[in-house]
Amino acid sequence: MGGVGVLLLLLLPLAGAGVAWRPPKGKCSLFCSCSKDSVLCEGSPDLPDVFPPTLLSLSLVRTRVTQLKAGSFLRMPSLHLLLLTSNSFSVIEDDAFAGLSHLQYLFIEDNEIGSISKNALRGLRSLTHLSLANNHLETLPRFLFRGLETLTHVDLRGNPFQCDCRMLWLLRWMSSVNASVGTGACAGPAALAHLQLHHLDPKTFKCRAIELSWFQTVGESALGVELFSYQGEPHIVLAQPFAGRCLILAWDYSLQSFQAKEELSAPSVVSCKPLVLGLRLFVLAARLWGGSQLWAQASPDLRLAPMQALAPRRLLRPNDAELLWLDGQPCFVVADASKAGSTTLLCRDGPGFYPRQSLHAWHRDTDAEALELDGRPHLLLASVSQRPVLFHWSGGRFERRTDIPEAEDVYATRHFQAGGDVFLCLTRYIGDSMLMRWDGSMFRLLQQLPSRGAHVFQPVLTARDQLAILGSDFAFSHVFRLEPDKRLLEPLQELGPPALVAPRAFAHVTMAGKHFLFAACFKGPTQIYRIHELDLSA
Repeated sequence: MGGVGVLLLLLLPLAGAGVAWRPPKGKCSLFCSCSKDSVLCEGSPDLPDVFPPTLLSLSLVRTRVTQLKAGSFLRMPSLHLLLLTSNSFSVIEDDAFAGLSHLQYLFIEDNEIGSISKNALRGLRSLTHLSLANNHLETLPRFLFRGLETLTHVDLRGNPFQCDCRMLWLLRWMSSVNASVGTGACAGPAALAHLQLHHLDPKTFKCRAIELSWFQTVGESALGVELFSYQGEPHIVLAQPFAGRCLILAWDYSLQSFQAKEELSAPSVVSCKPLVLGLRLFVLAARLWGGSQLWAQASPDLRLAPMQALAPRRLLRPNDAELLWLDGQPCFVVADASKAGSTTLLCRDGPGFYPRQSLHAWHRDTDAEALELDGRPHLLLASVSQRPVLFHWSGGRFERRTDIPEAEDVYATRHFQAGGDVFLCLTRYIGDSMLMRWDGSMFRLLQQLPSRGAHVFQPVLTARDQLAILGSDFAFSHVFRLEPDKRLLEPLQELGPPALVAPRAFAHVTMAGKHFLFAACFKGPTQIYRIHELDLSA
């Protein structure tokens, strides 16, 4: 039995012997029937408020009230039971039932209600039975039941609930509350239509989203962006070939933005790779002309100064530089794209870094990527002349292990780890860029993404999400997020405005509790985006 039938049974004990009692003239509305402790009103054009403060039960049926406003029942503080059925109101505002601290039974059934405010039930600390059955509610606001610790029965049946992220809080509440809850079925979305709410698994709801919005512009173009921590503070270094420098940025707490801290003279620079060893800071500046250099800062109170020319006979046209650790020592690998030069491994020896091994000569390498596979250091080289080649560290040197099949014309590679697996993003300027996964012996194709004019397909790990950004010279750059269950990248959003002009590198930076994405662009200024995490269940 539900609705009015249940309420009539509940009203009987509150109405004494059921003998009609009409208060003195003017105390009972024309549309109401009054007894000693209870009132039943039908068809009233407004909410009657002339009843004695000792009233215990009030039933309002088919009234023409359009909304329940705050404090609608303040003059009836002793109410134990309130029935609102078949009325015209569609909205219940915050604190609509304020002052009803003794109310135990609240039945709001068969009305036109499409919206209820999150604080509508605030203050009902004695409530045991609540019914919102047979209304037009598609969702319920989070925290609607906050403070209702005495609830034992809740009826939500007969509402066209949209079982999306807005209802996630309710599913979690249902599993934790010590009350009987009648929920009914979902009206949508289509995939969940007609399913009972109590059969839904909260773990299957994907209710977190990421949004990137523009934050700041750094005026000059850049080919690379690198993050490093020095003296406990994050720093960013940009490789700016047209400005002829490596520009180091730090966070300005007073201006709440990134500001230039120091710059290193490096004409035609293509990569600025930082290395911190204790209190010492090194920056490798790989340059197209004039020779690559190593800069060093002996202590925090000194400025960076040129320290060493790096392999001038081998590094004729460097295109990329990476840092890696081999046998406990820091090393740099510089990919050389010239016909006469060779990709070179430079490792620390005494005060400087010196050539340890020449790799992949004559192949015009465009990119180097250091990674760990099967517990051993590996190096992946991409070139214009052949498929990417994978080397592994063995006996104090890199040895060729395998190449990557079906991966022609790969400009660059970047890897990331997720769920114990190693993934690889392969950038192709013409053709589709690719996502691959290491299977223990080689990288296998998982996904292809159209990428005309791409020079960078870079994974970026944020606080809780693995992203991958595909930059394009001819179209908008796209942000993807790795779906953990499917192990595939799903589109998240386009980057811009402002649009990126020939992006070449991306980096995630956390500063002052905020998350930022740096986008280094070759034909336009470097753009900085703020990363916002959104809770769609809010």
